[in-house]
Formats: sequence, C-alpha cells, structure tokens
Amino acid sequence: MLQHVHSRHFQPLLGKTRNLLLPDGSCLPIRIETLDEAPRTKMPDSERMPFSVEFNSLESTDFIDGLCALEVPELGKLEGVFVSRIPPMGRDPAVGYFYIAFN
Repeated sequence: MLQHVHSRHFQPLLGKTRNLLLPDGSCLPIRIETLDEAPRTKMPDSERMPFSVEFNSLESTDFIDGLCALEVPELGKLEGVFVSRIPPMGRDPAVGYFYIAFN
C-alpha cells in the first residue's frame, strides 16, 4: 500500500488537523505543516517522486519514533508508516515535531 502513496494524497491535508495513531494504540492530534518533493532523489525506474511530510503535535508528547497509522484522503488508513521526531530548532518545545519520508 505505501508504494502507492504520492505527494498529491497529502496536498489537501496541508494546514489540517488529523489524528496520528501511535504504536501504543493512542491517538495524537497533529497538524500537517509542509510537503516537500525531492526530484533529485528519484530512482530511474520508480513511478513515485520521493517526498516528505512534516507535522507537529497539538499537545505535549513523549513519542519519539515508530510505526504509526494515519488516515489519508483517497487511500484510507495508512498503516506501517515510520514517523521520526525532529528537534524543535527554536520552535515551541512543548509540542513534538515529526517527519515522514516516502522514498
């Protein structure tokens, strides 16, 4: 399923609030912030353009990284998505900042 995910699926989610299902089964409210395509990293025989999605939690969380699930328009529930936490880098340290890479 993940090989069929394209950046266009995330485009309508920019600035929107969603729930990220964490590995422990809990839900973390998030807001999708950025979507970046990476054309220079595309493999010659690959159909998909690599891209990344960045988002932040809307509340404090201890979650660092792991396999999560997320509802995406047109695709439904994406499971087994690896989410990584990134440093706040001058932003509000009370919330979490996260990244998903689709290569």
